[in-house]
Amino acid sequence: MHIAIVTDAWHPQRNGVVRVLSTLADTLRGLGHRVTVIEPAGFAALPCPSYPEIPLAVLPGRAMARRLDSLAPQAVHIATEGPLGWAARRWCLRRHRPFTTAYHTKFPEYVRARTGVPLSWPYAVVRRFHAPSAAVLCPSPSVHRELAQWGFRNAVEWSHGVDTATFRPQPKDFVDLPRPLFLYVGRVAVEKNLPAFLGLGLPGSKMVVGDGPARAGLMRRFPQVAWRIANDDGELSRYFAAADCFVFPSRTDTFGLVMLESLASGVPVAAFPVAGPRDVIGDAPVGVLDEDLATAARAALAIPAAACRDYASRFAWGEVASGFLRQIRPIL
Repeated sequence: MHIAIVTDAWHPQRNGVVRVLSTLADTLRGLGHRVTVIEPAGFAALPCPSYPEIPLAVLPGRAMARRLDSLAPQAVHIATEGPLGWAARRWCLRRHRPFTTAYHTKFPEYVRARTGVPLSWPYAVVRRFHAPSAAVLCPSPSVHRELAQWGFRNAVEWSHGVDTATFRPQPKDFVDLPRPLFLYVGRVAVEKNLPAFLGLGLPGSKMVVGDGPARAGLMRRFPQVAWRIANDDGELSRYFAAADCFVFPSRTDTFGLVMLESLASGVPVAAFPVAGPRDVIGDAPVGVLDEDLATAARAALAIPAAACRDYASRFAWGEVASGFLRQIRPIL
């Protein structure tokens, strides 16, 4: 089957959405499908406000229509609610083509965090975007329940996977800092709630691996923290494996793929008991969820690496891709 995946988030961006979509595309190709990713490259674009590293296509409607008309895909999956997503949605509706969408990011919560507008306003926009979709793929049971509460009638569960070949236990001497080493990996932005981790009174060292609009300000505010940038997945995997505990302070993530990558690296997780961590960790003995994040981080240090690795191995990408194929709607 020829599948078109439309996304406003793509390489060289580094985030969970890009990782999920790129791994999904590679897995589907390995299963014999043809996958075309339609992403910002090739469209006129401007930097996203407050996220200059993210390009937003400018008036992509006609270019998107030409691209999809030329490709004539057998299925269309719209992964993001950005300009490319809206343009692909318009093409599908005008040509009476079925399509699926995905809910990877809690944009309504992000909009409220930045503007203070009532949460119902951005949710109304997002609900309108997804309403004509044959299925809205949700990364976790918690997100599925939340969308149902906001009036989504077409949401379905679709879990994410982890690349256990890249993210695996490795020597911890890659990082030479006082132990224990508490690590965060991901975007450095206001919605990630990083001060909740960086301000904790913990023994040893804290490290942040990642970039984002809040990085410079947080580096000045927390100079005792080790700040790093990973150049590629190989280096990133070594940072993960070098840690003693992965701390995930976000309260707004739909899933939190980095938690799975940490577990695959043999490193336990400490997080708040909220959607995302509850779905990835739950009651499994591979992490500690507590409203007292410092207590969770200290307790997680006692969790064996082997238990973390074994648990992460259950999230195989073959099953994730099969679940995706069960949900997409072929164009007849």
